[in-house]
Amino acid sequence: MMANSEEVGNKQVIFKGYIDGVPKISDMELKLSNIKLNNPSQQALLVKNIYLSCDPYMRGRMRDFHGSYIPPFVPSKVLEGFGVSKVIVSDNPNFKAGDLISGFTGWEEYSIITKTDQLRKIEPDDHIPLSFHLGLLGMPGFTAYAGFYEVCSPSSGEYVFVSAASGAVGQLVGQLAKLHGCYVVGSAGSKEKIARASESSKTSQLS
Repeated sequence: MMANSEEVGNKQVIFKGYIDGVPKISDMELKLSNIKLNNPSQQALLVKNIYLSCDPYMRGRMRDFHGSYIPPFVPSKVLEGFGVSKVIVSDNPNFKAGDLISGFTGWEEYSIITKTDQLRKIEPDDHIPLSFHLGLLGMPGFTAYAGFYEVCSPSSGEYVFVSAASGAVGQLVGQLAKLHGCYVVGSAGSKEKIARASESSKTSQLS
């Protein structure tokens, strides 16, 4: 914890309203507000966001639908998603100033995080870029690992079919399967995606 009345500018990406079709820049707004670098309350954290991840699931949150596993974004509020952040001020005994964390945060320079149970501490490692904690060591990596090893549990030499093989999870599943000695077949929705998946995932066959 610390006492600091310093006020700084805070650039924020605001979600303007529910959309149809492909998201456009005009569906969002860049806003400059101010935030005080003082103690948050109720065991919350004040963090400075370092990296933010733009993920496909976010499109589903841009519609007015409340039957999903995660609620929709709130119009006129800051977008949120997975990020890597540095703790500036902590009112939580499990975190201290200077800690690096990953988890849900706002699309803004500084955020106050109240739901700290979903955060994961990052142990600094000069050989691992912090951005990896949003990909290989983040949600896509955990999804790929759990889906491949815990759910599928294939044996070496078996065929593994990967849909959306050019996506964040699909690329990793393809690589895990190849490392496991499997023959990988992947599918993607365009020639460009097929080329990307072939290059990054090194799949044996793509269509």
